[in-house]
Amino acid sequence: MDTFYFLVSGVLVMWMAAGFTMLEAGLVRSKSTVEILTKNIGLYSTACIMYMLVGYQIMYGEGLNSFIPGFGFFLDPDNSVEGVITSGGDDYYSKSADFFFQVVFVATAMSIVSGAVAERMKLWAFLLFAVVMTGFIYPFQAYWSWGGGFLDGLGFSDYAGSGIVHLSGAMAALAGVLLLGARRGKYGSGGQINALPGANLPLATLGVFILWMGWFGFNGGSELKVSDVDSANAVAMVFVNTNLSAAGGVVAALLASRLMFGKTDLTMGLNGAIAGLVSITASPHTPDPWLAMLIGVVGGVLVVLSIVALDRMRIDDPAGAISAHGTAGIWGVMAVLLSNSEATLIGQLAGLGAIIGFVFSLSLIFWLLIKVTMGIRISQEEEHLGADVSECGLEAYPEFTNK
Repeated sequence: MDTFYFLVSGVLVMWMAAGFTMLEAGLVRSKSTVEILTKNIGLYSTACIMYMLVGYQIMYGEGLNSFIPGFGFFLDPDNSVEGVITSGGDDYYSKSADFFFQVVFVATAMSIVSGAVAERMKLWAFLLFAVVMTGFIYPFQAYWSWGGGFLDGLGFSDYAGSGIVHLSGAMAALAGVLLLGARRGKYGSGGQINALPGANLPLATLGVFILWMGWFGFNGGSELKVSDVDSANAVAMVFVNTNLSAAGGVVAALLASRLMFGKTDLTMGLNGAIAGLVSITASPHTPDPWLAMLIGVVGGVLVVLSIVALDRMRIDDPAGAISAHGTAGIWGVMAVLLSNSEATLIGQLAGLGAIIGFVFSLSLIFWLLIKVTMGIRISQEEEHLGADVSECGLEAYPEFTNK
């Protein structure tokens, strides 16, 4: 039963890949849609392969010490995922189920990067970074906490990955965006900020509902078992809290946009849902439902403020991914202290510092290496025509394109 529950939860998280794809495809302009679709199915496949080759062993293998993980290959017969995971002497799920559940988390972290660098990054530069991110950077920092490294020893608490998954993806995205620069026409010489509206808001909304649904597997599956009364009750509470936090994020973001802009901005509401989900992910099992909703409310307000602030700093993020996953991820890690008596301020701050410092620094180095070797940005002419034509040779909506 626990293995089956674990696998179904993994399938729900895998379905989040479709949610990210639809959200990003809806928020970019039509001339860059095919490239977004290609990136998302490509990054998911790359993550699966790299995590199988090296990532799983880095994250869960026997480390050299609490800071440096071990290195090995998944296919090594001495390090197979056959067998079961045990707890207190009881076998309760297959190790292969654990591998499957973890690999879809890796892909989620990389999906965050895709939306932030949309419309102006070279496809194969992005996929090359996906190799590094999913095979090495993400597993290395995740070893420090979920793999039993030094953050685990310090008491860092991150139940399903507000920091380990979402903040790490946002930091990799921020490093790439800083080197990449903004889309042409996004910012004017006089300091003005120009809107570059997405092509398909119904599709973006569908993507958020898919993500919302998949998040029940993301958080609920992180309980790891469901075969006893305590675990079953814990899973039920995780579902309730996850749902309420997302709802609080939506309402708060819509209200904030109305108060700030005089209009009810759908895209802010969509990012409010994601911010609420990210905010509760670090501890969906400990708050009562009222607190879970309030955690989402704070996340919904923060994401609106963060998106506006990044725009004023001329940091162009078409999907709002850095704010929804990064700013809300930081809040989610700290919100653990509101309901989890086992968490400590030192542990949570140490976790944030380690994730932000390591992932941002390593990502910046690898993005820079890719930039000086093969380049990371398409040309101005290619960007004008659209990444679909220049990178993929296809158009998402050819019947609506003027020839």
